[in-house]
Amino acid sequence: MSYLLDNRRTEAGRRFAAISELFDATTFRHLAATGIAPDWRCWEVGAGSPAVAGWLAARCAYVLATDIDTTWLGGDQPFEVRRHDVAADPPPGGDFDLIHARLVLVHVPERAAALASLVDALRPGGWLVVEDADPALQPLSCPDEAGPAQELANRIRRGFRTLLARRGAELDYGRKLPRLLRDAGLTQVRAEAWFPLTAPANAVLERATVEQLRGQLVDAGLATEDEIAEHLTNVDNGRLDLAPAPLISATGRRS
Repeated sequence: MSYLLDNRRTEAGRRFAAISELFDATTFRHLAATGIAPDWRCWEVGAGSPAVAGWLAARCAYVLATDIDTTWLGGDQPFEVRRHDVAADPPPGGDFDLIHARLVLVHVPERAAALASLVDALRPGGWLVVEDADPALQPLSCPDEAGPAQELANRIRRGFRTLLARRGAELDYGRKLPRLLRDAGLTQVRAEAWFPLTAPANAVLERATVEQLRGQLVDAGLATEDEIAEHLTNVDNGRLDLAPAPLISATGRRS
């Protein structure tokens, strides 16, 4: 089953930039908390853009960045880039000291097998950091549904969630991560949620996502062209207090 938010679309670059602005500081804090060292081997799963892999490459000996589509990982990078489908391909050779996946497994229908594959790729003592959204935990685009503009935003967000679910996304996956890491045999498990409300990058992310999906929303009868145009105008006027789904960051260590 193909990924709903195709990396080959031009909107993907704007989405990646907004996601970095919203979540990189949290991600880097959780990665740093593992005690990352200069001799570590790291695997950035579903990298999307170079942001996280580049941060890792500045701090450790080797970084492998993989994705099903490496469009945005090209150029001269300080890390290895490889096409890889975490849902279908065996893990790359060699044990890793640190493996990180952000906003990946929630979209993968075979997520249980994918998570097991990541755990198996850790060396003894290695760390796994998995960060995933939980759209069911906070399902609204505008938590303060104060009027028609906010109601429209939330209706379009419901359409987005419907498309995600039809592609096999597990909309309450993020909250399950601590238990899933423990069940996989990891220790020292900890988790935290991050929920940026009203950040300017929320509007960038909202516009890019809705533009990328507008054809699918219309074709599925989940929104009309007029509703999408009105919503994007509302986004641009800066009066919507927009929010993404909470990001759950979970960390565990292999014994």
